[in-house]
Amino acid sequence: MNNVLTDTRPIRLKGRSFLALVLTPELPFDGWLARLDDLAARSAGFFLRRPIVLDVEGLDIDRSQLKELIGELANRSVRVLGVDGARSSQLGADIPPALTGGREASDFEAPAAETAADADPGKPEALDHYPDPQPVRAMPSIIISQPVRSGQSVVFPEGDVTIIGSVASGAEVVAGGSIHVYGTLRGRALAGSVGNSSARIFCSKLEAELLAIDGLYKTSDDLEPGLRGQAVQLWLEGDAIVAKTLN
Repeated sequence: MNNVLTDTRPIRLKGRSFLALVLTPELPFDGWLARLDDLAARSAGFFLRRPIVLDVEGLDIDRSQLKELIGELANRSVRVLGVDGARSSQLGADIPPALTGGREASDFEAPAAETAADADPGKPEALDHYPDPQPVRAMPSIIISQPVRSGQSVVFPEGDVTIIGSVASGAEVVAGGSIHVYGTLRGRALAGSVGNSSARIFCSKLEAELLAIDGLYKTSDDLEPGLRGQAVQLWLEGDAIVAKTLN
């Protein structure tokens, strides 16, 4: 006997984007996993309930090695949502699905520079002429007008985040741009999360568990003692996070 469908309402399918952390493992895996363990030990719960994407592009490994790496991450409670940059020979039913189309930063169309070949050779260059100003696209921002409590996450990959209040221990602020905390920063602050190396972190009182800018991080153990309890700004210089008091 055939089942008769009595409810003809359509199934609703929604598009929704989520911010995931991308891990880029390095060979040899033993050393990379040891550094990962160090990060997890110094910032408890950093990977808890967080979607993780594994970027293996350019790694000279086969499917069995990839499967073993994913198993090592699972043993550390790091659950891999998908794999980016994998070759077809590395994938299989026992490997998380391949992901494509990840966007590291907001789209930006740079104006094309005029080359010598494009210029009119018969037209003299006007020394007193300045190029027309290009429109500047303002980066979005949000303001949170209350403290961020323990266990809460504020995630805004589109731009800057300003917190009017404190960020408690165990709380987290993730921004595609800069982070401003007008209060005590005790939790985790991750600025430039979509590839913005010019992002900064500002806070009125620094007591953070973890700070990160464009994927580079400092834990509480890495902070200079003289910065604790001070109003501080942090930014990137090369591959290092630099901190300076605002007083």
